[in-house]
Amino acid sequence: MTQLFALHTPYGLMSAVAAIDAGLVPPGGERVLVPINSAAVPETNRGIDESARLRTLLDRFDRVEPLNRLLDPLHPAAWSPRAAELPAWGRLLACAWGLDGDDLDLYVQTPQVAPVRTLLSLFSEARIFVIGDGLMTYAPIRDRVAHTVSARVRQVIYPDVLPGLMPLLFAEAGARTVPVPMPAFSAVVDEIDRAGSIGVASTDTSTVLVLGQYLAALHLVTADEETAMQQEMIDRAVHRGARRIIFKPHPTAPPISADRVRRRAQRHGIAFETYRGDAPAEVLTRRLRAAAVVAGFSTALPTVRALYGTPIDAVGTEAVLAALRPFENGNRIPATIVDATNRDDGAYAAPGRLQHLVDAVGYCMQPRVAAHLRPRAEELLAGLDPEERVRYFSPRRLAELHLPGTAPRLLTRLVVGTGGAGRTEEARLAMRGARRRARRAWNAASGR
Repeated sequence: MTQLFALHTPYGLMSAVAAIDAGLVPPGGERVLVPINSAAVPETNRGIDESARLRTLLDRFDRVEPLNRLLDPLHPAAWSPRAAELPAWGRLLACAWGLDGDDLDLYVQTPQVAPVRTLLSLFSEARIFVIGDGLMTYAPIRDRVAHTVSARVRQVIYPDVLPGLMPLLFAEAGARTVPVPMPAFSAVVDEIDRAGSIGVASTDTSTVLVLGQYLAALHLVTADEETAMQQEMIDRAVHRGARRIIFKPHPTAPPISADRVRRRAQRHGIAFETYRGDAPAEVLTRRLRAAAVVAGFSTALPTVRALYGTPIDAVGTEAVLAALRPFENGNRIPATIVDATNRDDGAYAAPGRLQHLVDAVGYCMQPRVAAHLRPRAEELLAGLDPEERVRYFSPRRLAELHLPGTAPRLLTRLVVGTGGAGRTEEARLAMRGARRRARRAWNAASGR
């Protein structure tokens, strides 16, 4: 038997290694790591197999077979062969990597998109195990996959950063959820930390780590709005007692964004450093002995709280939730979880209550995939006041799905209509068409 791990992020690699160390991946056979560099420009970014900091984690695998090297110059995200080409590709990879396609376990991240989706199609007999992709693991799959794939998913393996909360990913297919104990994940973080210098010193000065996400690149907010959010992060860090701020921008963010954040810190008289190294946020938090971590809706927030009990602050989550389009946007569940777990009123502090919210939002995102969650959504929505409903649910989406909390029937028909356009819009279009027909009739009658 061969176990093939197709992974593309440090978090995914850390999760897989922690699962192996915790005995959640059965021994036996050969373990092959297939690292995927999915950066927009792979040539300018180090993959998980090229990072000196992650090198010791590669020891858990018998071989490393980078996918980019095989596909080059084709970008991995563009690797979507036609159905007729799949058998040839399958034979090619089985030969190149020395695999037995009939006795193969695939451990993968992001199974709904290329190139992992392609791998799942190539090895049509392989058993599938999903490695959690941060907070998105708690969302239903955003692109429906073929039954020939979902029926082969055995487990969803994920770091247990939110004890008691169950992922929705492949729940409809009956996949078993396997939480990775935080002590095993913490040991992996410690191992990475011991790998060498991270390029920033730990001091006795109260240090707060601020994480940028570059939401403007996802078109969730404008560049100016994101700058304002990051400046608010600095204010929150100061409120947490920071005398020194380490700002870790998103790798694709332009340098000017860090400059604007720096000026905000200087206005407060706070020491400020920009960190552009490759150490994960969890490692930085440990090395810096951070007094707090401030971000938007980063997976690092619940992770560092679960690992070290570090205080966290989330900025801009309500604005992001309101801006996400369409409703099924994959960032909705991460933003919902971070927003709900960082509220001052503790409305969703209980795991059962948080699960109810995640189930309801998940159903509204993917009502066909998560159809089994409709009763849960109806129950939650019926008990929410209007302000609470609009925080997490779009009125239009509720109307489309005929869920509790929708506007009265007449108003709903005016807003939603029957064919995707609102009734008011339908009437306007009908009048426009009538005017055009009358104009053509007049032109014909007058000989024009």
